[in-house]
Amino acid sequence: DRFANGDPGNKPPNVQKWGAQPTIHGWQGGDFRGIIRRFDYLLELGVNALYLTPIFQSPANHGYHTTDYFKVNERFGDLQDFQALLEVAHRNHVRVVIDGVFNHTGRGFFAFNDILENGEHSPYKDWYHIRSFPIDAYSPGEAYHYQAWWNIKGVPKLNTKTPAVRKYIMKVARYWIELGVDGWRLDVPNEIDDDDFWAEFRHTVKSVNRDTCLIGEIWDGDPRWVGENHFDSLMHYPLRTALLEGFARRLNALEFANRVEGLLKKYPPEHVYAMYLPLGSHDTERIATTLGSHLAKLKLAFLFQFSYPGAPAIYYGDEVGLEGGHDPDNRRAFPWDPTDWKGDLNPWIQALVATRKGRASLRRGEYIRLAVEPAAGWYAFARVLGEEKTLVVINFSDQPIEASIPTATLWREGRSVRSLLDHRPFIVRDGKITISLPAWGGMWLG
Repeated sequence: DRFANGDPGNKPPNVQKWGAQPTIHGWQGGDFRGIIRRFDYLLELGVNALYLTPIFQSPANHGYHTTDYFKVNERFGDLQDFQALLEVAHRNHVRVVIDGVFNHTGRGFFAFNDILENGEHSPYKDWYHIRSFPIDAYSPGEAYHYQAWWNIKGVPKLNTKTPAVRKYIMKVARYWIELGVDGWRLDVPNEIDDDDFWAEFRHTVKSVNRDTCLIGEIWDGDPRWVGENHFDSLMHYPLRTALLEGFARRLNALEFANRVEGLLKKYPPEHVYAMYLPLGSHDTERIATTLGSHLAKLKLAFLFQFSYPGAPAIYYGDEVGLEGGHDPDNRRAFPWDPTDWKGDLNPWIQALVATRKGRASLRRGEYIRLAVEPAAGWYAFARVLGEEKTLVVINFSDQPIEASIPTATLWREGRSVRSLLDHRPFIVRDGKITISLPAWGGMWLG
């Protein structure tokens, strides 16, 4: 809804002007055709996967009040439009992951509607956690007669212990993968606290396409949720937290290094390298706002994100410095006028993406600490895969620094290396490389 409007004629009268202040009820007109029309922009940026927040029929602009899991929201287009998007994406080797909201539905979902009409006589009364009849689902206040997500009346919680509910969800899961979707991002999956359910879900989708990607929204990084009976990947919010605490000086460089290296030990390696790495999302304040729209800090944040094992994820608009507070302000429309973009942030991220794609060590290499200086505020590590080695140096301080980094384990004496982003040359002398970085600066060498 906020990326691009590709079909202005398919809009109801209550659509806001593009770029208007976001509200919990307002729509801005983005759609599947908008993504298709702007696909060249995504390819230029270097994107090779798209994660779409809920696309299913829902009266809410955020999409989490699902009323039909087998229909796309008509505001985004029809099924043919979505299939056209899949075709364009796959033709350009881009995968598409969609949002699975199976903990709760909207009040307009057929089973809950039946309960509202028929009360205790409804054949669907076991699809939810009903406490008493008759049900009050629409008056102000919290949910009382049934369980709901955060006690919000508009999102009644499904009872996934009921066989018919499980069968329905597995049918939904299979349907969209058979249609060509490449993965599911699972919303609040820990609130379906049932290992057998998720093992069945995994088997269901992997039996259609063994390469289906499953990403769990687990905020605390609990390793329980990755593996053969759960997900391939988690939204790695603990890494984001560590990075922001480093920028806020709540962690010094040594504490930051210990934290991010510790996270690498929490999961089996195959899951470490599959983690979804966010700097921001529809559930957080915009990274530009968090960092005070400080261009150097933004560029350093992205440099570290693209240096770390996992799949770097860009929340639309973050690559041009789009600002926004907490939801719904973080859901502003994408600013398509380049004069509204933040400095050279966009070409900087394009360079990071292209360089990372061209260096297997940055994608799959071992992560090795080389040096850290907490007093000066800098941290150096390497990503190593066979003979390809990438040195990463970051300056977590508001002062320029000169760092001498021991590199004898990487390169022989006298070896010439270069900065991968601006091609400056450096020489290994006395087993070290000495570099200068500005405040909040970072560098890749190889």
